[in-house]
Amino acid sequence: MVKLDQGLVQIYTGPSKGKTTAALGLAVRAVGHGFHVFILQFMKGITNYGELTGIQRLAPECCLEHFGTGKWVHKGMITQEDIIEAQKAFNRAREIMYSGQWDILILDEIINAIWFGLLSEDLVLELLEGKPPQVELILTGRNASQRLMDKAQLVTEMVQIKHPFEQGISARKGIEY
Repeated sequence: MVKLDQGLVQIYTGPSKGKTTAALGLAVRAVGHGFHVFILQFMKGITNYGELTGIQRLAPECCLEHFGTGKWVHKGMITQEDIIEAQKAFNRAREIMYSGQWDILILDEIINAIWFGLLSEDLVLELLEGKPPQVELILTGRNASQRLMDKAQLVTEMVQIKHPFEQGISARKGIEY
């Protein structure tokens, strides 16, 4: 297995489209160079996202697991089931990160899980502190806190300039999901 000399923490955040897409693009690039990538999705129990079947084509060098109830989570209206799913995802993330089998770990929507109150930010910060030096760790989701951004070596904010939804164009299969 290819190992990184120095794994960093990256954050893709902001109010616009592209955070998951950027992380998945990095995964494809990394697999092309022989790295092993694990993508773990929080709050995405829905099974019709295109990345689920697309990533299967990159296996075994790239794997994806998703956790969630399959229902939208609404701020202030979280359920115990939402919290349990987020905790399962977090425990799995910890297991994957320390397994020594993966060069890159993408925690898709983990920042949203914090913002919605499904996970403690302190718990995620502890995960960042304990990251093995050769693992690249990527976090995505809107509303990254300053504390999270301070721990990362790369932070990219997606800013919406123009969006098709504003023009009445709905989310499109294969493009937005």
